[in-house]
Amino acid sequence: MKAARFHAKRDVRVEDISEPPAPGPRQVVIRNSFCGICGTDLHEYAAGPIFIPTDPHPYTGAKLPQVLGHEFGGTVVAIGREVTNVKVGDRVSVQPMVSPRDDYFGTRGLYQLSESLAIIGLGWQWGGMAEYALVNDYNVFAMPDFVSDEQAALVEPTAVTVYAAERGGVKPGSSVLVTGAGPIGQLQVLAARAAGATQIFLSDTNDNRLAMARAILPDVITLNPKRDAVADAIRDQTEGHVGVDVALECVGAEAALATCIDAVRRQGVVVQVGLHVGKPAVDGFTVTFKDIDVRGSWCYTTLMWPKVAALIGKGLLPAEKVVTRRIRLDEVVANGFEALLAPAGQELKILIDLR
Repeated sequence: MKAARFHAKRDVRVEDISEPPAPGPRQVVIRNSFCGICGTDLHEYAAGPIFIPTDPHPYTGAKLPQVLGHEFGGTVVAIGREVTNVKVGDRVSVQPMVSPRDDYFGTRGLYQLSESLAIIGLGWQWGGMAEYALVNDYNVFAMPDFVSDEQAALVEPTAVTVYAAERGGVKPGSSVLVTGAGPIGQLQVLAARAAGATQIFLSDTNDNRLAMARAILPDVITLNPKRDAVADAIRDQTEGHVGVDVALECVGAEAALATCIDAVRRQGVVVQVGLHVGKPAVDGFTVTFKDIDVRGSWCYTTLMWPKVAALIGKGLLPAEKVVTRRIRLDEVVANGFEALLAPAGQELKILIDLR
């Protein structure tokens, strides 16, 4: 079968590899339909390996070369003898976290916090950028008829933003700032609206992406820190001129985090969604003086899939609006990774059509 495998920095190859073996007792083989290119995949391509193990992963044994792709769905073609949650022919979305069920966090249902955590497409032999994938039964959720194959591949990144909105306590009537208008930032705007936010600000230095955001959600208030005093502009437009209730940092940049701390009201909440490469300085005085919460938001809970799929499929969180291009697997480097790295920022979410 064809698969896109990461070998080294800027070395992703579409290769012919063996199809997955017959599934084990609690495993499932799926024929992949669509797979999204994530910002994490992009970081691996541009500067990796970062998360992809060069030595065997201590829990899964996976190592380079790695089949990429953790935002995907497909159709079940084979199941192990003990699998009960899906059947052959089911259309599924993949929840890509692989971890022990019996360690400290696993016994508490907090699988995403396990120290042995691996991610399909980053630390598991199989991934979504291939014709087939072998996964565990707990990694697949059957999709209802009102969720399309494309939407099934968007559940994973959308779950990141739904969880972040929950971490921030976004509720009906909230005012929200999102920093970063990339795919996660755009989905975060939609997740904030789905949670009930009535006033949403989006900050980014790329005017193309800000224009895309306004096309997706016309009443989003866009700001460019190259020419706008973002925090001042937000205070000018919020109730009482105090700032937003919740600020969600979706860049992974020190300046963006500082903007969130500045723009949030006293006793507001800042949620760190983007992953920082370095160790940013944090204005501890302002955190204390404004009596704010600064919270991390790591992935999502593994049981969110039905809820997030329903939000997407019912149109309450139209994640498909962030898709700007669909490509074939053979195009994944030139029209996928390289297109997403282009400085103009004219692409958001690119889906690979594997059908």
